[in-house]
Amino acid sequence: MPRHPRRALSVVALVLSSILARPGGSQPLDGGAAPAERSTRTAKPTLDVPGDPSAPRSPLGALATQKFDPGRAREQVEKLAAEVRRAGGRVGVLALDIASGATLTAFDERGLYNPASNAKLFTAAAALRLLGPGYRYLTGLYGDASNGSVAELVLRGSGDPSLRTRDLWEMARDLRAAGVRKVAAISIDQGYFDARFVPPAFEQQPDEWAAFRAPVAAASLNANALLFTVRPSAAGQPASVSIDPPGFVVLRGAVTTAKRGTPERIGVRLEPSGQRLVAHLSGHLPEGGRAVSVARRVDDPRLLVAYTLKEMLQEVGVEVSGEVRLGGERQKRLLVAHRSAPLGELLAALGKDSDNFYAETIFKTLAAEKRGRPGTAEAAAALVGETLGELDAFAEGVVLRNGSGLFDAARASPEGIVRLLRAAFLDPALGADFTAQLAIGGVDGTLRGRFRGWSKERAIRAKTGTLASVVALSGYILPPPGRSPIAFAVLVAEVPGKLDPVRRAIDDFVGALADELWRGARTP
Repeated sequence: MPRHPRRALSVVALVLSSILARPGGSQPLDGGAAPAERSTRTAKPTLDVPGDPSAPRSPLGALATQKFDPGRAREQVEKLAAEVRRAGGRVGVLALDIASGATLTAFDERGLYNPASNAKLFTAAAALRLLGPGYRYLTGLYGDASNGSVAELVLRGSGDPSLRTRDLWEMARDLRAAGVRKVAAISIDQGYFDARFVPPAFEQQPDEWAAFRAPVAAASLNANALLFTVRPSAAGQPASVSIDPPGFVVLRGAVTTAKRGTPERIGVRLEPSGQRLVAHLSGHLPEGGRAVSVARRVDDPRLLVAYTLKEMLQEVGVEVSGEVRLGGERQKRLLVAHRSAPLGELLAALGKDSDNFYAETIFKTLAAEKRGRPGTAEAAAALVGETLGELDAFAEGVVLRNGSGLFDAARASPEGIVRLLRAAFLDPALGADFTAQLAIGGVDGTLRGRFRGWSKERAIRAKTGTLASVVALSGYILPPPGRSPIAFAVLVAEVPGKLDPVRRAIDDFVGALADELWRGARTP
C-alpha cells in the first residue's frame, strides 16, 4: 500500500482530470522508427480519457477485491507464459493498481530483460521532470553583419530533433529580410553535444544504413536522414531524383525508366567522400509508374545542416562565397532564431512513434542542460538514474546505455518499469504529459493496428518495444468512472523465431486486464 493512500487517490483524479481538460489537435512529426515499429506520424498527443473526472473514486483496496478477478488475471498470465515457452523465450509480467499499489498479477517480475524501446519510458519521464513540458530548443544564426555582409555566419544547435529543411529555408529567408546579402563562410557550432555522434550500442550494427539508426548531433536536420525520391520519365530515359535535404550528397549512376509493367528495382548505396556522401544509384522504374522514396541515414552528421544552409541561402538570394566548416563557438550575436515546438509535443515521437533519433537527442539534451556542454550519453544515463531515485521509482538492475533502447543497450525488470509508470502517473507535474505521449490502442502510433476493440474507450495507453528476439509492451489501462487505472509491463526475451504469436498473446493478456477493469462499464 502507498504511504498516503488518500493522497494517491486524489492525485489519480487530478491527473485524469488534467488529461481530460486539455485541448486536442495534431502537428506532424518526422523521424525514423525501427521497421518493426514504424507507424503513421501523429504528433501532438490525443489527451482525452474515458469517464467523468468529477465522479467519485473508490479506494483501490476495495476495488481490487470487489471488481477485479485476480483468478482470471492469473489465468491470462499463465496462458501468456505458456505461449512464450512454446516460442522458446522467457517472459516477465507485472500489473498493479495505481492508486493502492496492490499487485494484480505477476510473473518473474524482478527478472532482468532487454526492454527494447520500452527504455524510452525512462527517457521521457526524465525529460519531463528535468526540462519540463514547455522546454523549447533554440537553433540560431549568429554573426556580425556589416553593410549587408557577414564574414562568418554561425549556425548553433542545441539538439533540436525536429529541425526540418523548411525551417532552415525560413531562417535563410529571415536573414535576407534582415538585410544580409553576402556570407563569406558558414560555420557550424556542434559543441552542445560531445563528438561521439554514434549513440552507445549503435556500433553493434555499423553497416546498417536505415534511417532508424541515424547518428545524433547538436545541430541536426531531418533527423539526420536523407530521403531520395525517384520519379520515372519516358522509357529509355533517366528517372529524376530529388534529395531532401539538398546539398550534402553527390549523385553517381542513375535509375533508368523501363517500359510499362516492368517491376520496380532501385538501389541506393552510400559511401563517405570527404565531408559529404556519395550516393551510387542503380535500378529502374516503369514508365508511367509511381514515384518511389528511399530513406537512408547519414554517416557523419556534423556538416549536413551546413551544406543545406548554403543551398537555402543561395536559393533566397544570399551569396555564399566560402566553404562550410565546424567552429564558431565564440560568436555571440544572434541574427535569426528558430524555436521548436514544446517538449511535451515532441515526446509523442518517443511514446507514440518510437523514434530512436528523437530519443537519443533528447537523452543527450538532459546532460547538456543539467551537467553543462558538451552533453554526453554517460551523463544522461546518470541523470536518468538520479531521476528514478527522486521519483522513488528506482529498482535494482535497471541499466541504460542509450536513450532509445535500440540494440543491446538496456536492462530492466517489469517491476522497474511499473514503478516508473506508477510514480510518473501519480506525480501532478508529470502524469498528464507522460500519459499523453503514449500510443493509444486502436487509435494512433505503434498501437494503431492493435487493441482496435478498445479504440472507443481510448483506455489502453502504452509503449511498444521490438527487437530481433524481444517483444515488450508497458503502459496504462485507464479506467471508467469510480475505478483506478492499472499500470502494467510485459517483457519477452530470447524468442528465436517469429514474434507475432507472442505479440498476440501479450495483447490477449492486456485485453483481459482491460475487460476486468471495465467489467459492467462498457457500452456497445
